[in-house]
Amino acid sequence: MKTLKQLERLRRAHKFIQYANTGTPKEFALKLNISEREVYRIIEYLKEVDATICFSRTSNSYYYIDDFDLLVNVSVKVLIKEEIRTIYAGTTVLDKNFKNAILIGVTDRLWQ
Repeated sequence: MKTLKQLERLRRAHKFIQYANTGTPKEFALKLNISEREVYRIIEYLKEVDATICFSRTSNSYYYIDDFDLLVNVSVKVLIKEEIRTIYAGTTVLDKNFKNAILIGVTDRLWQ
């Protein structure tokens, strides 16, 4: 469920940036419970999807220069073996007995 954790971190980071309440990169990392390096990866990812982000030394926070909103969509569905087909834009995770599968569909790529 690493992908779900990444999406949740991205959503939380967006909210902090949206309200200009991140603190320094080190403080931001503590708020998100991640490394400072991961903060920089999130910032880079947001810039890749056209978010205009700056850091204010006056307020010690990242902020969006222009209006920017982020919508994260996740779909989770339990499937029985007979329902499993070729799945596009998602990941299929099977249990040990191959009786159930979980489909996790992610609408956007994540940083590596």
